[in-house]
Amino acid sequence: MRIIVTGGAGFIGSAVIRHLITRTNHEVLNLDKLTYAGNLSSLRALEGCPRYEFANVDICDKRSVAAVMQAVKPDAIMHLAAESHVDRSIDGPSAFLETNVVGTFNMLTSAQSYWESLPKGPRARFRFLHISTDEVYGSLAETGYFTESTPYDPRSPYSASKAASDHFVQAWWHTYGLPVLLTNCSNNYGPYHFPEKLIPLVILNAREEKLLPIYGKGDNVRDWLYVDDHAHALNLVLENGRPGNKYNVGGSNERTNLQVVETICSILDELHPRSQGTSYRDLITFVKDRPGHDRRYAIDASKIRRDLGWTPGHTFETGIRDTVRWYLDNEWWWRPIREGKYAGERLGNMKR
Repeated sequence: MRIIVTGGAGFIGSAVIRHLITRTNHEVLNLDKLTYAGNLSSLRALEGCPRYEFANVDICDKRSVAAVMQAVKPDAIMHLAAESHVDRSIDGPSAFLETNVVGTFNMLTSAQSYWESLPKGPRARFRFLHISTDEVYGSLAETGYFTESTPYDPRSPYSASKAASDHFVQAWWHTYGLPVLLTNCSNNYGPYHFPEKLIPLVILNAREEKLLPIYGKGDNVRDWLYVDDHAHALNLVLENGRPGNKYNVGGSNERTNLQVVETICSILDELHPRSQGTSYRDLITFVKDRPGHDRRYAIDASKIRRDLGWTPGHTFETGIRDTVRWYLDNEWWWRPIREGKYAGERLGNMKR
């Protein structure tokens, strides 16, 4: 297939493109605006590959998006481009409305016009896969799981913008018949993760002997999914998913934030010991909680396992060790970010 991947220079998008190029015979056009979190270095290994191209295009620029579709003539679109950090959405929600809602609307209307122009065969094969988050479902108590039928209950500007985009995608299926697919994933982690997020931030702060901030008491729970396992799941959904369906993708690896940080510290104690011989756990500090911080997320991924045969290839223990080792070994990738775009300061600390 010829596939347009939006947001392909981002964390999950770049993992998807690496998977498509190295594990399939598909051709990929990476359509990305290159905002602060977009980094073409994450795709450095694909330079010169004849099945990979890049286009510096903003999904909010409807004319350019439509022109790309007509030029590329894709068999599928994987829509990952989004503002994705909850803390940044607290400080500046308007960018999330513009990119996640208006941008998705532009992608849908452009895809609809393109799809309607196709001959019968290509039109039947075309797919529009929208990648979303479990945060649209809100917050869980101590028990229970998000399923594909869980009612939406977003609590942050970020999750509200993603919920809106999900609803638009589903509306284009019901109203216009556009063959859409929708996924909602749990927290991703792994290589090439922009260091504003918890796991890479903790690894790099610890390496530089900085404090390791944890919101509140550190007892908020997330289900962790290794990004390469997610990329594999998305490829399966694209190739074999039923149009109009949504699939939850989770790693079945629930951990509190404190457990995540303590695990990273233990691995660093082994792989990169502190010069003074003390544990990195001594750097842990508890800070004022994030406004509107959801208590717990947990995904029921039984549908994608049952229907498409997907299972994650990494446990949290194997995935987090591989992730820590990657950051220790790849300073070339993260050092320019820490020195230029983001040095590890706290975001989303707006008073209620």
